[in-house]
Amino acid sequence: MKNDWLLDYRKDVTSQTGEDGIIDKVFEIIGIQSKWCVEFGAYDGKFCSNTYNLINRGGYSAVLIEPSKGRYNALEKNYADKPNVVLLNSFIDIEGANSLDNILSRTPIPTEFDLLVIDIDGNDYHIWQSLEKYHPRVVIIEFNSTIPLNLEIVQPKEKIHDCCASLLAVYNLGKQKGYQLVCTTEDNAIFVEEKHFALFNIDNNHPSELWKAFESQSITQLYQKVDGTLVITGNDRLNWHGVKIKQSAIQVLPKFLRFFPGLDNFWTRMIKRLYYKVFRLGSMNRDVL
Repeated sequence: MKNDWLLDYRKDVTSQTGEDGIIDKVFEIIGIQSKWCVEFGAYDGKFCSNTYNLINRGGYSAVLIEPSKGRYNALEKNYADKPNVVLLNSFIDIEGANSLDNILSRTPIPTEFDLLVIDIDGNDYHIWQSLEKYHPRVVIIEFNSTIPLNLEIVQPKEKIHDCCASLLAVYNLGKQKGYQLVCTTEDNAIFVEEKHFALFNIDNNHPSELWKAFESQSITQLYQKVDGTLVITGNDRLNWHGVKIKQSAIQVLPKFLRFFPGLDNFWTRMIKRLYYKVFRLGSMNRDVL
């Protein structure tokens, strides 16, 4: 059996990249207990939601948290007929009165609940790390899909929206907290409690194995030609802005200075040295002069 076999169950009701179907399969395997779920930022409770299907088709109770007032108003409208859903217009902080532990303690949710969805494009990692009193059986957490798999990167706590965290970072955090990775979509990692992991018959759950279907389309890579031209391969768009990265926009050297250094003459070397000095590019590589 292939290790990323859960991807075969991708299906979207309101989720963005197949998470609804994967969630259904995960709970088919480990069973449902509390029928409670938590999601933040919940947006309007439907757009790109990973809990809408459980609440509206599975009869789950929920805590849905959204900081934006406009989105929260839409959330209230969409769930006006659901008394089993607690709606909160709040930011989640890493510590203090609005930490996730403290916010959940003001709701009727049990300390062990079925699903936690973390999606705030920022301090996702730190908020999961801070959770101590509550123990979700399954955790879905967003990661920065543009960070290469070999890098363990976490944004500074004091930032709100910076670089989020890499998949390797959330993978290691999950292990520290007693969870194992069972599936990834393009930018969501899905964890189960360690005690359930054997049920999934996954031999290797390292990110390099479970995310390999998405790596080439997600990571932006550069290589250099001998003339100094930088070439983009892989993902050529700014993910959060939808802007295409133009090869011409990332060049360090102007086109008239891009040629193999071994073809330099006295005048081109002088021009290069002046250009490097004016634009503070450092010293020329004398080994190829």
